[in-house]
Amino acid sequence: MFQVKRFSFAGASSENDGRVMTVLQDVFLANVEVCQDNFRPKCIYVAVMLRRIMDAILNKDAMDDKDYVGNKRIELSGQLISLLFEDLFKTMIAEVKKAVDNILTKPSRSSRFDFAQCIIKDSITHGLERTLSTGNFNIKRFKMDSKGMTQVLARLSFIGCLGHMTRIKPQFEKTRKVSGPRALQPSQWGMLCPCDTPEGEPCGLIKNLALMTHVTTDEEESPLISLCYCLGVEGLEVLSGEELHTPYSFLVLFNGNILGKHRKPQHFAAAMRKLRRAGKIGEFVSVFVNEKQHCVYIASDGGRVCRPLVIADKGISRVKEHHMLELKAGVRTFDDFLSDGLIEYLDVNEENNSLIALYEEEATTETTHIEIEPLTLLGVIAGLIPYPHHNQSPRNTYQCAMGKQAMGNIAYNQLHRMDSLLYLLVYPQRPLLTTKTIELVGYDKLGAGQNATVAVMSYSGYDIEDAIVMNKASLDRGFGRCIHMKRYCAVNQKYDNNTQDRILRPNRDGFDSGPMRVLDDDGLAAPGEIIRRNDILINKQVPIVTRGQFKSALHDSEFKSVPQRYDGPQGESCVVDKVALCSDKHNNLCFKFLIRHTRRPEVGDKFSSRHGQKGVCGTIVQQEDFPFSERGICPDLIMNPHGFPSRMTVGKMIELLGGKAGVSCGRFHYGSAFGEPGGHADKVEAISETLVRMGFSYDGKDFIYSGITGCPLQAYIFMGPIYYQKLKHMVLDKMHARGSGPRVSLTRQPTEGKARNGGLRVGEMERDCLIAYGASMLLYERLMISSDPFEVQVCRVCGLLGYYNHKLKTGICSSCKNGDNISTMKLPYACKLLIQELQSMNIVPRLKLAEA
Repeated sequence: MFQVKRFSFAGASSENDGRVMTVLQDVFLANVEVCQDNFRPKCIYVAVMLRRIMDAILNKDAMDDKDYVGNKRIELSGQLISLLFEDLFKTMIAEVKKAVDNILTKPSRSSRFDFAQCIIKDSITHGLERTLSTGNFNIKRFKMDSKGMTQVLARLSFIGCLGHMTRIKPQFEKTRKVSGPRALQPSQWGMLCPCDTPEGEPCGLIKNLALMTHVTTDEEESPLISLCYCLGVEGLEVLSGEELHTPYSFLVLFNGNILGKHRKPQHFAAAMRKLRRAGKIGEFVSVFVNEKQHCVYIASDGGRVCRPLVIADKGISRVKEHHMLELKAGVRTFDDFLSDGLIEYLDVNEENNSLIALYEEEATTETTHIEIEPLTLLGVIAGLIPYPHHNQSPRNTYQCAMGKQAMGNIAYNQLHRMDSLLYLLVYPQRPLLTTKTIELVGYDKLGAGQNATVAVMSYSGYDIEDAIVMNKASLDRGFGRCIHMKRYCAVNQKYDNNTQDRILRPNRDGFDSGPMRVLDDDGLAAPGEIIRRNDILINKQVPIVTRGQFKSALHDSEFKSVPQRYDGPQGESCVVDKVALCSDKHNNLCFKFLIRHTRRPEVGDKFSSRHGQKGVCGTIVQQEDFPFSERGICPDLIMNPHGFPSRMTVGKMIELLGGKAGVSCGRFHYGSAFGEPGGHADKVEAISETLVRMGFSYDGKDFIYSGITGCPLQAYIFMGPIYYQKLKHMVLDKMHARGSGPRVSLTRQPTEGKARNGGLRVGEMERDCLIAYGASMLLYERLMISSDPFEVQVCRVCGLLGYYNHKLKTGICSSCKNGDNISTMKLPYACKLLIQELQSMNIVPRLKLAEA
């Protein structure tokens, strides 16, 4: 039940009138202030709203697009936490006030009143911690209730971590199948990356910031409002109806509030921009003149996305050669460019008022701005792809998803970390064909891949459907070798009755000494020891009684042994890398073990190039059988040529050419997005010239000898280095089979999943295949005999299930109360369960039996 509080207002003729006035004043259009009961600004605001509605009905072009990026605001973590803190703080004050009121209303108080006693300790801390740990964001005052607001930063790869920090998550359910919010918006240009979005359900909803995007924060409004009035904005109070509707006077809106009208809107906008470029007002204030709506929009609120552009006067860039020389010498910084009015930040709306040239050569006299660099159109992850503008667009999106799963270095302190799961490449390299983004984000220092010499040819038949043939000698030298680190934890728990766990010395001889061989004398696994599955990590004992009266000393018989075992892959030998001791927040002693496993590539491990060309290792071939070039170069891997035609990843071919030229002449070549006119991407002609100069064919093809026959092959083979990434999906983690094993107690069917040693499910589609094939007995065996067979007693008269009486050695029907017409039959247990559940709902399924 909610109690409605009655407000009392002085001067109101009746209570209802007063309440209506309050609603109009404080609730209706709360953003428009009412000063001294002057409702005129609110009336004008409503009139403008009605006019917009009528305009939208009469003219479909005037409709606002809710997916337009200029209409969106991004909430940053700081804003959300400040909102949460404000709510927790005000809730705490309300509770304190209530507690104080309760104490002070008591007529007789024996103790001295202490205000500090009423403050609930740590309530704000617990509220913040709860939100950060669960992700449930509750604001009681506004009834905001959103889930999944916090995410754990993924540290599987350096670039995945960096990409996670630029992610934008919508407040939109991803289950709804709508195309509008998922479509690529034209207004996204330069602000949000067009490539980097996940596949599947959240496709197009989760976006990522582009390379130079800035998200604004709130600025103080009052100085800007007074500045607008100084620059000739006339308040609506002083204007007559005729003056309001003169054709050239524009409405001025500031952060959604109407300030007034201006007679010369373009002049006003130019003055505001001049002040912004001079640094007199904030650099993120945007001024946008909307000719269709006869409005000037000024925005200084937080959450808008904006990006820097070079200012051009009549098509001539303000940034000159000497500025760039000062920048290279370190005399000038990016902020100096901003303060000197050479560069400015534009948001999506203001971009509509400007004409932006992609390259300086393309600028005309109407051009107002020039792009700093076209490669900043893409985000951090898409910036790793060389020549992305030569690829089919979905391939770049696939690479954005796979770049996060590539193994490599994650940080400079990676060997001192204790992550729950860590994948490291043993010999990561920087790509031979690099891009400007790679150097800007530091991927060349913390790479996630290796430059492999690739031959594009058919070989062995184990390379169909994107499978890769690998050279055994390359794997022996360390190609694709990785380290898998996993952390295991144990806690030395303290209990209420003054008892605690204990750790014992290992038993060196005896029947259970085998699993304890890795333990040190302190009962913990020793670093450097080789550990196998089911070996004991910590020899721990737990008191049997942990509640009740206090105990001082416990006898050995009052403990039970609960050793923690290592549950790694069968038959693999891993190493205890590190053992760390620390204390948790309840002051219990905590043990952490880091187990290291070095893995070399095997058949079934997943690899991918930087162009969305993923494939598994199909077979590993001895180097003697591998083809080789006339220079004696043997490829590391062989890729099937059928991966190119339908995928149209021309960027991969240019990467091979550029890498080959780079190796032969000793210079890193570049392949930045749209970089050919600006000199940030090498042209194919220039690469071919280098190749010819170094004695190769201009098209990257080589004369190849067969490793099996020793004769030259009948065709020239396209061969050169391509940067390949090893992905985290490895056969060792996925491989799973089962003969018999655990079952679910409810349905008596086998469990599901590798972790629970589950069965392999024959689903509906597999069942359809077996029916079409006519393999009825196989189907009967798979669906019942191997799953959940159950023997039931069925009454032939009433068709209900009975039971078996072991004393009388006969089946009895519960409803007929006799055992004359009972038949025994086999049934899946899940079917018997369904029949009984339906009976509990008063639905009676009856079984009609026929003679077999």
